[in-house]
Amino acid sequence: MSIIHQNRLNSPLAADIPVGLSHKEAIDLLATHGRNTISKTVAEPGWVLFVRQFKSPIVLLLVVASGMSFAFQEWLDGIAIIIVIVINAIIGFYMEYQAERSMEALKKLTSIPAKVLRDGKLMELNSEEIVPGDVIFLEAGDMTPADAIYLNGYQLQVDESALTGESVPVDKMPGSLSEGTPLAERTNALFKGTFVTKGNGWARVMSTGMQTELGKIAHLVQMASQAATPLERKLEEFSKHLMKITLGLVVIIFAVGWAGGQKIINMLETTIALAVAAIPEGLPIVATLALAQGMLKMAHYKVIVRRLSAVETLGGTTVICTDKTGTLTQNKMEVVMLNTPGGSWNILTDEAKSPNSTIAQDHYQMLQRIAILCNTAEIADENGELKEIGDPLETGLLKFALRQGEDVHSCRLECPKVEEIPFSSETKIMATMHNTPDGLMVFAKGAAEELLKCCVNILSRDGEIPLTPAFHMYWLHEAEQMAEFGLRVIAVAYKYERNDCDALTDRLAFIGLLGMIDPSREEVPAAIHECQQAGIQVIMVTGDHPATAKAIGKKLGLLKDDNDGVIIGSQMKDYEHLGEEDKDAWVAAKIFARTSPKQKLDLVKVLQERKAVVGMTGDGVNDAPALKKADIGIAMGQRGTQVAQEVADMVLKDDSFTSIVVAIREGRIIFDNIRKFVIYLLSCNLSELALIATVSILFLHFQLRPLQILFINLVTDVLPALALGLTAGRPGIMQNKPRSPHEPIIDRMRWRRIFFYATVITAATIGAVYFSHFIIHTGDAWDPQRCSNILFFSLIFAQLFHTLNMGSIDAPFFKTEVARNRYVWYSIGICLLIVFGLYQFEIVRSALSIVPMSATDWIVSIAAGLLAMVIIRIGKFLQFFRNDN
Repeated sequence: MSIIHQNRLNSPLAADIPVGLSHKEAIDLLATHGRNTISKTVAEPGWVLFVRQFKSPIVLLLVVASGMSFAFQEWLDGIAIIIVIVINAIIGFYMEYQAERSMEALKKLTSIPAKVLRDGKLMELNSEEIVPGDVIFLEAGDMTPADAIYLNGYQLQVDESALTGESVPVDKMPGSLSEGTPLAERTNALFKGTFVTKGNGWARVMSTGMQTELGKIAHLVQMASQAATPLERKLEEFSKHLMKITLGLVVIIFAVGWAGGQKIINMLETTIALAVAAIPEGLPIVATLALAQGMLKMAHYKVIVRRLSAVETLGGTTVICTDKTGTLTQNKMEVVMLNTPGGSWNILTDEAKSPNSTIAQDHYQMLQRIAILCNTAEIADENGELKEIGDPLETGLLKFALRQGEDVHSCRLECPKVEEIPFSSETKIMATMHNTPDGLMVFAKGAAEELLKCCVNILSRDGEIPLTPAFHMYWLHEAEQMAEFGLRVIAVAYKYERNDCDALTDRLAFIGLLGMIDPSREEVPAAIHECQQAGIQVIMVTGDHPATAKAIGKKLGLLKDDNDGVIIGSQMKDYEHLGEEDKDAWVAAKIFARTSPKQKLDLVKVLQERKAVVGMTGDGVNDAPALKKADIGIAMGQRGTQVAQEVADMVLKDDSFTSIVVAIREGRIIFDNIRKFVIYLLSCNLSELALIATVSILFLHFQLRPLQILFINLVTDVLPALALGLTAGRPGIMQNKPRSPHEPIIDRMRWRRIFFYATVITAATIGAVYFSHFIIHTGDAWDPQRCSNILFFSLIFAQLFHTLNMGSIDAPFFKTEVARNRYVWYSIGICLLIVFGLYQFEIVRSALSIVPMSATDWIVSIAAGLLAMVIIRIGKFLQFFRNDN
């Protein structure tokens, strides 16, 4: 909880606003009305989640097989199949439950703050803590946290399209309306979930949670089922293809076995078990769990990913369009230079150039006054530490005034604000009117080129004189010169308000320029270099002066030399009028300066036309269209508005560009890991299918029983796949070009590799049987039971050791990303303990048709598993399977 300075309360507009609820009243009301949340559909009970695990058609087929086993009085097989089905269901239930918990943990990280009056002080609280009776403060970019009645404010406009369908923002005004006024016409009301697009104001909360208009709608309609993510759709499509292939092979195996004289019940059980083994039913759940865990890992790095689908898109990002302030820089604005007609000052060196010190001091004091009054930021003293709340540029102006000995609180009390035109990205100007001891005065600040257009006079050494075209050009040149040193230049002006017909920004008198600096983040140049190595283009899109943007671009390594140009917003054509040459220039540019939100949106359109996967940062209300249009919308967590955060796919808690690079790296790692365990599962399951097919077609003396196949599937699939999902990034993952968003999880090359893996595992396990019979047990008659056991354990060891083959070939075997993943070793160790532990029980051996094995048989089985791993490793090297699985 943070306490905001009370200056906002000390104005005529706030005179009738009560002190708000007390802390005790709020606690009592929270207990009465509950938390301010929209209830989702009731969570499914655990038993429903468990029962859902049995809805798979393959599981139902397995149930049929169990029933047929009972019908043929194969009691042990029937019971064992039922046990395996239940174990499968328990595993699926656990993974789905864990995935749901991971997603709930993510939702808690994205809580929305709200400014609330409590005990006469404006505080920042979690919106869930708001209760009826609370007084809240809203400004442009905020989401309305509850239904409320508008009390007072400045030019408040609200986007209610999400609730009423009205596309144009609605002007709000205090007052009472007759009962029964339609929702869209309630100009004195604010509704939960709507967004403030302009101005600011106070409101009293009337309803919270499910009692709000949004809550009533949620109560009337069922929550729509969540659409499948692109990755889930790819997995579903992939599973369908695999199902068709598997069923075709199963039919062939069944027909060959039946023709060879095998019992129908045995062939039926075998083929159904094969289908279960070949199709990784839990793959979507494991993939969702991997995504969710990856998202939580990103949260550790201060990156909140709001949508699962964004994780997949992150790995394919080709262009990052980033803001400068706070993202590439430290977002700690400080005034370092003043330049007025009466003189100039370098704040850092205390150097002053002033021919007339008395007049210069008048200008100096006027600048300090405007820095305090034409400002909505606050600086509060919390336990001896200054707490900055508001736009960093405005808090920088307040710090400048404080360092000069000004009392911000007293100044605002002496000159209360009576009207305001908030800053907007279109006008690039803010103006306020104040009741001062000298009468009504207007103070304004903004971009030099825009504010000078509003000025007719200039405050010179001789008082106000006309602002001639020559003066106009001179001060534009001065602003340009200051910007070339990397300064953020703010022009300031004023007027005495004597004509009620004039707008606040008409007929101003220019005072001078303030030069502010925002140092670049030290870690950003390295992050930009990493992006460039990864084939990702970085574009700075800023509202700053072109010279300032160019100076920062050079420092960060975005621009290589002076010949690299900067595209200025005023020179950018509308999207409809762009030619191919214009689009080529946009795509090649590294910096866009003085851009508007619409131009940001147009830039995203052009880049996407050229097949780029675009990540776009933004923080303001007007950035929302570009964030929504981009493939990855990235909102700022510290200075970003709630509107921007709501439409974005990612939120950066620290506003740092480095966090974007971390997110892209993690996105690549997550997708890489999903691909790892998909390849692992497929190669293992296809090896089982190939083994049974080979044995059945060749009528060999040994075979795997259905329960053995199911046991192998349980032991070797789940834990290793989950462990692979937690693997750290492989070497050089950020040195590869971004993958295409249309690239399938398994392409042709990887399918060939999977079949190679499955063939090696199959050959090694069958080879182990022949080695045991012809080399170890030379001269003995065929022992089908012993051979089947060696086949069974050789396949288990080969599949478990195969986990280690998922590492890249670019590093020594024990230094690959998989070998360095302790969870992989844990999973292999646990699986081996399960195998050897269950082997000790006679009832398990009987159910699985296992006979006691000699030490030699164990050595042969383990050696076969190791041999398969070595052959695959050599095959990867010889076939140049590098940088991927």
